[in-house]
Amino acid sequence: MEKTWLKQYPAGIPTEINPDKYKSVKDLFELSCKKFSDNIAFESMGVPVTYKDFNRLAHNFAAYIQTNTNLKPGDRIALQMPNILSYPVAIYGSMLAGLVIVNTNPLYTAREMEHQFKDSGATAIVLFSPFAPILKAIVANTAIKIVIIAEATDLFPTPAAPMPYDGGLSFRDVVADNTANKFTPVETKSSDIAFLQYTGGTTGVSKGAVLTHRNVLANVEQTSTLNSIRVIEGKEIIVTPLPLYHIFSLTVNLIGFIANGGKDILIANPRDLPGFVKTLATSKATFLTGVNTLFNSLAHDEEFKKIDFSNLKAVIGGATSIQKPVADLWKKVTGTALVEGYGLTETSPVVTCNKIDGTERVGTIGIPLPSTDVKLMDEDNNEVPQGEPGEIWVKGPQVMQGYYNRPDETAKVMTADGWLKTGDIAVVSEDGYFKIVDRKKDMIIVSGFNVYPNEVEEVVASHYKVMEAACIGIEDEKSGEVVKIFVVKKDASLTEAELLEHCKQFLTGYKVPKAIEFRDDLPKTPIGKILRRMLRPDAATKA
Repeated sequence: MEKTWLKQYPAGIPTEINPDKYKSVKDLFELSCKKFSDNIAFESMGVPVTYKDFNRLAHNFAAYIQTNTNLKPGDRIALQMPNILSYPVAIYGSMLAGLVIVNTNPLYTAREMEHQFKDSGATAIVLFSPFAPILKAIVANTAIKIVIIAEATDLFPTPAAPMPYDGGLSFRDVVADNTANKFTPVETKSSDIAFLQYTGGTTGVSKGAVLTHRNVLANVEQTSTLNSIRVIEGKEIIVTPLPLYHIFSLTVNLIGFIANGGKDILIANPRDLPGFVKTLATSKATFLTGVNTLFNSLAHDEEFKKIDFSNLKAVIGGATSIQKPVADLWKKVTGTALVEGYGLTETSPVVTCNKIDGTERVGTIGIPLPSTDVKLMDEDNNEVPQGEPGEIWVKGPQVMQGYYNRPDETAKVMTADGWLKTGDIAVVSEDGYFKIVDRKKDMIIVSGFNVYPNEVEEVVASHYKVMEAACIGIEDEKSGEVVKIFVVKKDASLTEAELLEHCKQFLTGYKVPKAIEFRDDLPKTPIGKILRRMLRPDAATKA
């Protein structure tokens, strides 16, 4: 693909990748399990699982499904768990049986669960036991007939007693060695659906992005090609605080690191910051992924500051923009750059990324991956002049096939020739580095002037007495909209007047907040993305 936005692609990095290196994600798993048999694949709460055991358990799962249920290749299975050892085993085992995986947020309400299960047509589920009562309330309204209950300690040497569920199966029993269960290999094509990966639903009804094996594998190959210089096969350790049901963690942490024979330390509850910090202190991690709010919390934690970061090669932020004050503080505390990338559920997910070789540019989302075209477009579908903000359009082998059973919604975001309209606004430098300006839907218009919340939030967050900030537009008789900022204080002495004076130093008049509200916390998604929509005056009626 011709990268017209780049004068020159980085030396030594091919502009194209082979998206067909593997036929399926299942094939990638199988090859890695053989090649790195004795290496530790996963660790949870100090309990390790080798690639050999991972392979055995996944095959046991598939054999049970094939022998004892009526599930057949192409059927949907929902996986609803935090980051526990059962999760990757269920993913691999489901793929071995030819099933399509529907990753589900374990913190969903009954309404959200019912929508996703009905929309996807899931007929089976692997569920973390604490959320079983919610499933019971809605399961009769869905097509789900097979319920497998997982516990956090299922694969531990001394597991806890499984929770009883009427008609349900114990995950531990499903993956147990049993010669009566026979595994039959299933042929999987690269064009087959691997995941129905549901969007976050932060801007509307959650939709299922159809991601094929080729989509996901292409993205793994794209990211590893851009940054292969820093990854050593069989030697890397990645810490995974973001849930595996999120596409970033799923592709980058799980599938990508399995491809390299890495060790993946699963964090079931990153909100337990003291526990998370203790794990980081002993992990000898070489890679860490996360989101802005998590990095911000860690960088302010006194125990975290005592950790030896000498093994840490790269820290990658995604899911939401990394604020410069957070990136600067992180670098000061750890000595390692906080590298930002960009992606969407609909792109499997990575579109652009900074290289992790010391050439990163703080405040940008980097350059497009190999085999990825990106252009910035205006409201009339014309490419904007270089340096001007425009909506990001993406084309490449990682772009979804469309939204499941939603041709109308697909048509809104995909062109006939394969371009995906992301809804995100960015600018690009002369040498091809992109910078997110904001979500198109979140843009504030003050007297005809565009105000991007990210810019305002970054300025506010740069004040040394501010912990977090979120920006929205509110109605105004004179200017249509004005800027309102919600702030969590780091220092209780912070005043509204002090913050306004700070904003006036760095923002032009129409961008300066006209309303400030101090709060103890801000609404967030389970992965830590701030929910601006929940701060709007009509949030209660839309929730």
